[in-house]
Amino acid sequence: MKIKPEQLSRTLNNDELPLYWLTGDEPLLMQEAADAIRKHYKEKGFAEREVFNVDKSFDWSLFSQSTGNLSLFSDKKIIELRLSTAKLDDPGKKALRHYLSDLNPDFVILISGPKLGAQTLKTNWFTEIERHGAVVQIWPINRDNLATWLVQRLLRDGIRADTDALHLLVDKVEGNLLAAMQEIEKLKLLAGEERNETIHLDAKTVLQVIADSSRYSVYQLVDSALLGDIARTQKMLAGLKNEGLFPLIILSAIFHELRSLLPMLEKKQQGQGVNAIIQSARVWSNRKQTVAAALARLDTQTVWELLDHSRIIDQSIKGMFQANTWDELSQLLLRLSGVELLAAQKIAAKKLF
Repeated sequence: MKIKPEQLSRTLNNDELPLYWLTGDEPLLMQEAADAIRKHYKEKGFAEREVFNVDKSFDWSLFSQSTGNLSLFSDKKIIELRLSTAKLDDPGKKALRHYLSDLNPDFVILISGPKLGAQTLKTNWFTEIERHGAVVQIWPINRDNLATWLVQRLLRDGIRADTDALHLLVDKVEGNLLAAMQEIEKLKLLAGEERNETIHLDAKTVLQVIADSSRYSVYQLVDSALLGDIARTQKMLAGLKNEGLFPLIILSAIFHELRSLLPMLEKKQQGQGVNAIIQSARVWSNRKQTVAAALARLDTQTVWELLDHSRIIDQSIKGMFQANTWDELSQLLLRLSGVELLAAQKIAAKKLF
């Protein structure tokens, strides 16, 4: 069955489903939905968790072996499949079908991946999966609904914003909910009131917070890279590093931008004009030149390579891969700025930091 994110909690409480498929391109909402499922089943005794990162080279026999291993002690386990693309290959479809034909109540399958296309949702193999589990379609929050979402999040943290303050926040964080959460955390810290009291947020406070962070803005960093300004991009990255900013915030902003560029680049490959693409994507007027520069320089293959590099950086941040996170971010931004990989390595070797 297909459900909305706001229906997930009720579904978890009312149904014991063997499979959940989270599909969407909004990282924060995807993460929160996955966390809710993990928390629910952990409380149900599913103490173990096994994670598979599924890409084109993934060996589906690993999944089949995991779901086929029956424990004498009936250990309950959550098995996660994190898809790098929205399309599942034939071995993947076969492996999931085989598992659904002989379900094990000690396992819960949690699949997460990019937004699924309408054609995929109508296929026989997917409707079979849908009959057994829940498909949670997670959509980005558009500008019309962003104010309501922000009000709910602010109130949850004891913050009541006036109309002008809310409009300023919407303008700053539209299209990036991770940035919205970052701003809310900053507002909590800088509002200067006791945590057990309601914080009344006005436009003046929001402007002060934005001014404080404008010197080294993550979003200006990304736009600088999209414009191909190599020196400024590296300088800003060094500044953010010196400020002690958590690198995952930078990576999330880059990842979001890359995911946004992909459908536009695909339309470009199909022969559509850049202006028409930008118009249909509803790019803000103050970012049209930036996005146009990126579309002129990048292609889908490069963006997929950058997304793969982002995955490695994410693993390095989480301690799953041994690498210097800031060096890798520098390399990623150099490539996004238009520097070829070999040239990027030479530039990074000059120790811009």
